[in-house]
Amino acid sequence: MAIRAVVFDIGGVLEITPDFGVTGLWETRLRLPAGELSKRMHDVWAGGSIGAITEDDVHQAVSDRLGLDGQQLAAFMAGIWREYLGTANAELIEYARRLSNSFVGAREREQAAYGFEDLVDEIVYSHEAGMSKPDPRIYALVCARLGVRPEETVFLDDADRCVDGAREAGMHAVRYHDNAQAIEEIEKLLTAP
Repeated sequence: MAIRAVVFDIGGVLEITPDFGVTGLWETRLRLPAGELSKRMHDVWAGGSIGAITEDDVHQAVSDRLGLDGQQLAAFMAGIWREYLGTANAELIEYARRLSNSFVGAREREQAAYGFEDLVDEIVYSHEAGMSKPDPRIYALVCARLGVRPEETVFLDDADRCVDGAREAGMHAVRYHDNAQAIEEIEKLLTAP
């Protein structure tokens, strides 16, 4: 069966998202033990990733749980977004242009930074869909929006659990390691008889 759609993960694939150490920096500033910030914010990050809370709710929770004033909140969130957005993976974006799990506020920031909406036919953000990978429903939603069957779809992601989820949903899936490897594996699937 011919491949009719290629689905790209954004964070860690189309965006290069190194750990800039934002969490550790703020733990040091706030004199929190290592891991404490993530522990305090876990449910907020989880809720934001599927749109269960708004961006304003996130800001309020960050302020309340970390004791940040308005200026500190702005600095903290700027660091979080800088880390979240990373930098464009120009080579893979150009490859996607030849073909083509998020957080509340990501659509607007990623569009402003990278123009992803102009690159692809459809963007499915977990915070807008109310579910995230590897939930099988999100793979079904992607296929429905693209008008393709899972077996007609290649899914590219940098997380094993998401690649496994795509395969369980019936998609072809490629685990992203680097651009050359990912493009080669996608091309093999696109040209397979």
